[in-house]
Amino acid sequence: MKQIVVISGKGGTGKTTLVASFTVLSQDLVVADCDVDASNLHLLLKPNIKEKHEFMGSKVAVIDAEKCVRCQTCKEACRFNAIKNYQVDPLLCEGCGVCVYVCPVNAVSLKEKISGYLFISETKYGPMVHAKLNIAESNSGKLVSLVRDHAKKIAEEENKKFVLIDGPPGIGCPVIASLGNVDLALVVTEPTMSGLHDLQRILSLTQHFGLKTLTLINMYDLNLENTKKIREFCSTVDVEFVGEIPFDPVVVEALTLGKPVVEYSSESKASKKIKDIWEKILSSLS
Repeated sequence: MKQIVVISGKGGTGKTTLVASFTVLSQDLVVADCDVDASNLHLLLKPNIKEKHEFMGSKVAVIDAEKCVRCQTCKEACRFNAIKNYQVDPLLCEGCGVCVYVCPVNAVSLKEKISGYLFISETKYGPMVHAKLNIAESNSGKLVSLVRDHAKKIAEEENKKFVLIDGPPGIGCPVIASLGNVDLALVVTEPTMSGLHDLQRILSLTQHFGLKTLTLINMYDLNLENTKKIREFCSTVDVEFVGEIPFDPVVVEALTLGKPVVEYSSESKASKKIKDIWEKILSSLS
């Protein structure tokens, strides 16, 4: 069983659109949506939720009114101004525990809170594991790790060939969590200067972890000059370039209808290139 992660240095490059199409093309995999802060793969794969699990990602301080002597020591120590009128505002509390440490009568404690949910679902293409982090919650990297653990377990139990990971954009903690122990990272970029800049950042990350990395340019024909710059950069850093996907109005039509593009129109320009890239990924893993 091989693990493939599809990532991008920035959002909006078409990463999730590609993952949905790869899922259709393979149908012998478990797909994991690890963009837990803004998941949207479910809009294309239409999963039927089988299991829902609470994610306890952080803690919040709670003051026991019966023990509290109203000394306000906790309020003075809180750097987030989360304590007012001898109560903790859960929206402002960072769960740092300073109030627990300074309270002279042990009236303050940290309690786990629900930070989001993890879902195990079934799609017509196979199993899917995804999650939703609640608004303003932290520890997205921890939730990403849980999603990956469940996806790997299902793949092993059902003897699937691949775990396909829709990674989050950027280079932060959730991205790092999505990269651990994968067999291949596919980086999706676009022909813009911001696309090139963020490609440089994400490739430095994959190279730091020693990951086998492939790169492609989505909507390459929107700016051929920038496409050339990106190809030249990939060549200088010795990263294998696997293809260019043209801008195709059919992709917009498919997304509007909530369908993976290779399923909506298998003979469109974009679909043909996506199929070709998927074959190159399989060849690279063999």
